[in-house]
Amino acid sequence: MSTVRGFTVPFIDHLGIEFVSYGQGRSHLRLTPRPEHNNAYDMAHGGVVMTLLDVTMAFAALEPEQPDMGAITVEMKTSFMRPSRGTLNGHGVVLQRTKKLVFIEASIIADDGEICAKASGTFVIKQRPAQA
Repeated sequence: MSTVRGFTVPFIDHLGIEFVSYGQGRSHLRLTPRPEHNNAYDMAHGGVVMTLLDVTMAFAALEPEQPDMGAITVEMKTSFMRPSRGTLNGHGVVLQRTKKLVFIEASIIADDGEICAKASGTFVIKQRPAQA
């Protein structure tokens, strides 16, 4: 299992999401869907795309200097714009921070440079529990 920020998330690991970069209110994650991630139309299942968007936004909210903090999704809205095929790059950006909440947007961009899906979300930043 891969470890990011000193902890593992088995579901993220299972999907094969790669962490390219994060920090300063931005993030870049990557996923190359496998056949078992597809729906009946031979494109990435919406749940897989939403998970990539969710994790991309969460990592935009986090800072490398605070490895004991985690981002928890409060709400999320997703728009699917076209089929998600090939390697999918998630790019997230923080729009606004308050004392308790972070407002973020993310896009999924396919190999051809086209946007497949977009999301906006609200996250709360909390200290992570110790992982056994």
